[in-house]
Amino acid sequence: MLTLTRRTIIAAIATVPLLAAGQAFAQDKGLMSIIVNDPANPYWFTEGEVAKATAIELGYEASVSAHKGDTNVESNLIDAAITNGAKAIILDPANADGSIGVVKKATAAGIPVFLVNAEINESGIAKAQLVSNNAQGAAIGAVKWVELVGEDADYVEFFGNPSDNNAATRSNGYNTVLSQYPDLTKSAQEVGNWDRTQGYNKMQSIIQAHPVINAVISGNDEMALGAIAALKEAQKLDGVVVGGFDGSPDSVEAIKAGELAYTVLQPVAIFSREAVVQADHFITTGTLMVEQEKQLFDCLLITPDNVANYTAPFTLSE
Repeated sequence: MLTLTRRTIIAAIATVPLLAAGQAFAQDKGLMSIIVNDPANPYWFTEGEVAKATAIELGYEASVSAHKGDTNVESNLIDAAITNGAKAIILDPANADGSIGVVKKATAAGIPVFLVNAEINESGIAKAQLVSNNAQGAAIGAVKWVELVGEDADYVEFFGNPSDNNAATRSNGYNTVLSQYPDLTKSAQEVGNWDRTQGYNKMQSIIQAHPVINAVISGNDEMALGAIAALKEAQKLDGVVVGGFDGSPDSVEAIKAGELAYTVLQPVAIFSREAVVQADHFITTGTLMVEQEKQLFDCLLITPDNVANYTAPFTLSE
């Protein structure tokens, strides 16, 4: 498995000659189909828009569609990409196990598939699986969380979608760090499915069952922001440390407002662009640009100390 730092990836992408917009439309390399989860979430919106812009820049027609975590919808979208003669598919898989079949289906139809953001539980089908280094990101987030919370606290963990391997990887990364402190008590762990409304509703219930909560650690920003809204409504946010994961624009504003302690930035703009660049290389040359199928992209920590360097959605300047 290849681990790539942000600086290395930016340097590598900078060496790829991209076309001017007018040239891109004139060249017309065919369709690149981009399938994301749910663009209502700013993270997945950025994923699709960056991939689309890169595909157009490289000379393709690009379409962005969303499965919203539904494997049946995902299968229909893959069928449409095959029918429309896509040259490549950029896919954020709906399910680690349930999406294996659609990747096989596209591959059997002669369409290379490049996975982004989430993995499937089988290797050797997709041409590449480009994801955030979730274990590394969870570790740096948990270390910061302990630094802020201390070694003795009652806390809540919000877990993402169980069908997404990223949820377990982040949770395991948190627990690897937090289990070293025996006086940290996990009062509740709730599945929030990456959703702000579920984070809000479940935090309301937690507040009723556990009146004293010192901290929240969350698998993503949306659940964290939902928890913050519930804590504010109950007038219990003051003194509660809440940590997130993604680096969304709303989480950055929450850090600036003093409500969110930190977030772990996933370099979605970087690996979404890189997936399209690698797909173009494979289409053009018939060879893989990067031999390793699973490629990890290191995360960064956004805190009040460096939040001013956040310059665009999911981008942190040096």
